[in-house]
Amino acid sequence: MSVLTYPEAIGVGLLQGVTELFPVSSLGHSILIPALLGGHWKHDLDVSADGSLYLNELVGLHLATALALVVFFRRDWVRVIRGLATSITQRRIQTVDQRLAWLIITACIPVGIAGVALDKIFRTTLGRPVPTAIFLALNGIVLFVTEQLRRGGTGRRRAENALAPGEEHLSADELSDRRITQMTIRQAMAIGAAQILALLPGISRSGSTISAGIFRGLNHEDSARFAFLLATPVIGGAALLKLPPLLGTQGDGLRGPLLAGSLAAFVAAYLATRYLVKYFENRTLIPFAVYCTLAGVGSLAYFAIG
Repeated sequence: MSVLTYPEAIGVGLLQGVTELFPVSSLGHSILIPALLGGHWKHDLDVSADGSLYLNELVGLHLATALALVVFFRRDWVRVIRGLATSITQRRIQTVDQRLAWLIITACIPVGIAGVALDKIFRTTLGRPVPTAIFLALNGIVLFVTEQLRRGGTGRRRAENALAPGEEHLSADELSDRRITQMTIRQAMAIGAAQILALLPGISRSGSTISAGIFRGLNHEDSARFAFLLATPVIGGAALLKLPPLLGTQGDGLRGPLLAGSLAAFVAAYLATRYLVKYFENRTLIPFAVYCTLAGVGSLAYFAIG
């Protein structure tokens, strides 16, 4: 069994931290880039190899990404947790914070069940370069179609033009939460279920969720915000499930590089979140759609020729 080196761990950490939040598929890039680089990168970072802990290492890095999201949205999570606590003690769902808490919980249920049941089939059986390249290209097409059929519109400026009386004193995040919580439980679960597609290597979790949010009538900014809030418990929970093998004897020689990679993933994820929150105030998914389509088709051509 190969051991992840420090340069590999830091490189994968930076890659994972950025691509998990950009709608371009972190797992897809974590499979394709080592295969394209070849050499020891291809050997050490093969998610489908027998006995490989690379998948555990990748998902372990997600814990750092989840922590970065918690830090960035810390004020929001304080309100969500407070809303959940008051909802349980008061046995009601009335305030925006209470409703947002239950929307997040229910939206995470479908992907949680699917992740446990289908993880091995999706990630290892399909976790090879050629299928991954195909799914990455499909991810780009989905993002492009979303923009062509979108219902939500773009930009904070548009949302501010639609302020209701008495909302002028609310912060941008509070206004976004009010718009998000106008969804029904069923709509939130449908958006959360879109994350199941991310079990396919090359399909982006954030891209799927943002696209589903736009189809449900949210604008880009609100869709991205809801996607990042949903991603926090999902990727954090998945990371905790994959960590035990790395903490035992199987993880000997890996824990140091994994810690270094986690630090890199935390910094990359925090900066990526900060950038994307501003980006989706007035921009669209089109650049990511073009990139994924070209990268997927280009990778597929490379592997076909090779």
